[in-house]
Amino acid sequence: MAFIDAEVITLRIVREVFSPRVAVIIVAASVTGIKVMALVYDNDNVFAKILRGEIPSYKVYEDDIALAFLDIMPRIDGHTLVIPKFPARTFLDADADKLGQLIKRVQKVARAVKNSLGAEGLTLLQSNESAGGQVIFHLHFHLLPRWEGVELKPAGSQMEAPEALQKIQTKIAAALK
Repeated sequence: MAFIDAEVITLRIVREVFSPRVAVIIVAASVTGIKVMALVYDNDNVFAKILRGEIPSYKVYEDDIALAFLDIMPRIDGHTLVIPKFPARTFLDADADKLGQLIKRVQKVARAVKNSLGAEGLTLLQSNESAGGQVIFHLHFHLLPRWEGVELKPAGSQMEAPEALQKIQTKIAAALK
């Protein structure tokens, strides 16, 4: 990615799209020679499309703050994603007050996932930026129910059968009512 060399006294903002998922805003100020690059939220990411109803999902929970749904390529049975309804690329970008409200929903759904599936434990996974393992640039939490001796599948390895997802969806959703 390239920075802009500013030749004027005013700030200039240039928007360039580097991939379908990431829009980059580059701000350059010539007076101080500062060159800044900030990544911004992309309204066309897959989770934003799920929030708008453009892509279907196996919802287990929804309120005005969050949406929780099953991962269609689960690493383990019951792999659930919790996303905010507000735009945020990463945990680090999120407004702290909104994040506080969101984490209450994450905990509520995590308890339902663990209890409804009889899991012995639960792994909470949250990644930030490509280097941290983030693939979809909308803040999200992975809830992975765990059982002794059951290994996680590799990420994105296999689509789950719709019937299996519906069965798990029913169990988790019922625990959240």
